Amino acid sequence: MASLLQSSSVVIKSVAYSSSRCRRGMARATINMLKLRTGGLSLKLPARDLVQEVLDMGVDLTSATTSHVEKKYESGTNRNSSSDPMVIAKLHAIMEAVSDRVEMHQNIGEQRDNWNSLLLTSINTITLTAATMAGIAATSVGGPLVALKLSSTLMYLAATGMLVVMNKIQPSQLVEEQRNAARLFKQLHGQIQTTLSSGDPTSSEVEEAMEKVLALDKAYPLPLIGVMLEKFPETVEPAVWWPQHKQRQEGRTDGNGWSVELEEEMREIVGVTKRKDTEDYLRLGKTALKVNKILAISGPLLTGIAACGTAFMGSSHGSLVAMVGVVAGAMASVVNTMEHGGQVGMVFEMYRSNAGFFRLMEETIESNLNERDVERRENGELFEMKVALQLGRSLSGLKNLAAASSNSSSIREEAMEEFASKLF
Repeated sequence: MASLLQSSSVVIKSVAYSSSRCRRGMARATINMLKLRTGGLSLKLPARDLVQEVLDMGVDLTSATTSHVEKKYESGTNRNSSSDPMVIAKLHAIMEAVSDRVEMHQNIGEQRDNWNSLLLTSINTITLTAATMAGIAATSVGGPLVALKLSSTLMYLAATGMLVVMNKIQPSQLVEEQRNAARLFKQLHGQIQTTLSSGDPTSSEVEEAMEKVLALDKAYPLPLIGVMLEKFPETVEPAVWWPQHKQRQEGRTDGNGWSVELEEEMREIVGVTKRKDTEDYLRLGKTALKVNKILAISGPLLTGIAACGTAFMGSSHGSLVAMVGVVAGAMASVVNTMEHGGQVGMVFEMYRSNAGFFRLMEETIESNLNERDVERRENGELFEMKVALQLGRSLSGLKNLAAASSNSSSIREEAMEEFASKLF
């Protein structure tokens, strides 16, 4: 503060000094011009008015400079006093933690993607090698038969154990979880940056950011033991990665960009997403889960049958058990490729995450509509634009969708209704 006042006084002195020199120079010029004579004609100038004008200019310049410095100082003081340094420091700390989580989820996602490809290649190689050895053993006798039979049985058993572990953890589904977590943490990082750059953050925004970080940690855990998400749940539910919205009293008030028509439009959008988008992705998720369960059980079962078949080769039913060992091993390789090469677990997680996206949109809209104080809502026009962008629609397209939903009175018309989202 002292340095700022000192600099302002220096500016004022320099301006005053410049104005005094200007006054003296103009006074001399005026006196000299009065002394000029040309052909008996004397040139007379209003010396007193000119000097007074120059003096007034110097005073105006000095006062303008002083007021500018004072306004700059006052605005800087108000800006510094309105923002809490501790709140800003906390938000920066949360933002650094979020950046670290983005890096962790990306690295672990790449690692688990390598797991999927390496385990798939290794298990298929072991299975096909065991099937080949079983076929060769069927045409051998004596010592080679025992060696080939034992080797094929052991390789089938190893493939069975590896398949059980791989089907339990579902590496492709783990990769999709890490992709979603990295994307959502990046989104949260951008939201915190916007909060810091928009103005004066508050302690409630710090608490909200902390709750979002913890909710994401719970939704997409990094460890595999103990807290890993269930890969074959009994019921399919949308993924939830956001903190629970606080229950608010229901009410409706015009203002802050909101109107009765906009509220009705948002309610219709919620109805469409519940009937069409969320329901459809949950149905697809259930189908993907059933297919994944069948494939996850069939793979180890086939390799186990193949191991039993090769173990009994050389007996009275040698040709039959040899065929079982070879065919079951080949089918196990096909099933394993369909499950993990086709990444069925990833498809299930993608459908579950998409259903969660629409569930979050529904809860966000309902939370805004149930807020009695309209000033505490997000601006209505901005909120409508965000919803339209998330659904891949224009504002007019969003209004047309709400109008079509309100006009569909029968169940058949609702079945023919289009989906809310045009993105996916």
